[in-house]
Amino acid sequence: MGPRGRCPGCGSAALVEDALYAQQQLVCAACGCVLAEGLLTTTYSEEEHLREVAYSQSTGQKEQLSRCLQRGIRRVQDLCKVLQLPAVFEETAVSYFQRALQLPAFHLVSLEKKELLGGCCVFVTCRQHNWPLTMGTICSLLYAKQELFAGVFLSLQKELGLSVPALSLADLVKTHLSSFRLFQPSAGVPAPFLEDKEKLVARTMGIVELASETWLVTGRHPVPVVTAAAFLAWQSLQPRARLSCPLARFCRVAGVDLPPPAHLRLKELLEILLGMASQLAWLRGFHLDKKTVVKHVGDLLQHRVFLLKNAFCREGGEEQQHGQDSLGQGSPSSPPMAREKGCSLAKKCPRPLLPPCLIHPRKRLRSAAPSAPDPAITGDEPISDSEIEQYLRSPEEIRAFRKAKAW
Repeated sequence: MGPRGRCPGCGSAALVEDALYAQQQLVCAACGCVLAEGLLTTTYSEEEHLREVAYSQSTGQKEQLSRCLQRGIRRVQDLCKVLQLPAVFEETAVSYFQRALQLPAFHLVSLEKKELLGGCCVFVTCRQHNWPLTMGTICSLLYAKQELFAGVFLSLQKELGLSVPALSLADLVKTHLSSFRLFQPSAGVPAPFLEDKEKLVARTMGIVELASETWLVTGRHPVPVVTAAAFLAWQSLQPRARLSCPLARFCRVAGVDLPPPAHLRLKELLEILLGMASQLAWLRGFHLDKKTVVKHVGDLLQHRVFLLKNAFCREGGEEQQHGQDSLGQGSPSSPPMAREKGCSLAKKCPRPLLPPCLIHPRKRLRSAAPSAPDPAITGDEPISDSEIEQYLRSPEEIRAFRKAKAW
């Protein structure tokens, strides 16, 4: 080995590294003096000066990080192969993992989080390339909890400053329905349950778009909405043989989990469909309920713009009250029968199209009794600069607030 400094005993420069029982030692070839033992506990920069340092700054720690990096890269590559991703995706995910592992925020995390870090890099890469991949799919492959995976994902997004686009409803519908076991004959799927994949995806997409237009998606988890929409679409394609099947059995035969809010989303969708069906001309003479309305989902989706406009008034509150007053008072040009039946016509005015949280508000919890009475509010209290934005409202917001309050 090459010389490193001089021997402090004899002054010779013939210093060599000798491996004794796999332990590296620095020995003087002239006098045999052992100058340093355990070179693995010194850094590359300190080896020349023969100074011992902490293990966290030693070459052993650097080798450990290198092994961790190599093991993580192999996990990312294996995950990309399981998902059958293109080679470009694999290269991007590996580069994200290498960058993340160099940051101090991911040095002292648990081994479980480091394993999830590779999955997060693959998940971010797929989202950036508009590849339909959900967080649930990654978590099922890694046997991880979604809460822990979401925490690592948010940390990765923050530390690397990544822009991750959200998955669209259309991509989510295609991805979620691709896991259904209803498209090929099998032992556990009865013949009436089989359905064409393209027809089911197209009908489900129409119902999900309807739910988005009627405030049933905003602020909600999308999977229960898609599950309820897929169940309605599946029933409407062959209603005679499928109306008696409940949602729980449908999910069990399809091989997918039944999220608890799916029953509520199904109920809300059926209420919207019943309101639309009341405006369809050839259905006004029939008595429809939540089961029979499923037979007409195709017609309701075909004319949904017209039916939504007639079944639900988007301008509530003042316009509705104004219409009731005009019907009650009557105008000189209105017929006498309309003036006499003004009250009955006013009752049939469509309700506003509002989010379900405003139509069926939850009961508020009773607050604890205050320890001391609050001082009377006079309106002259000072407003801090951080809170003044909460009190500034545009004219459009003021009108919308008045309409909602009046309704």
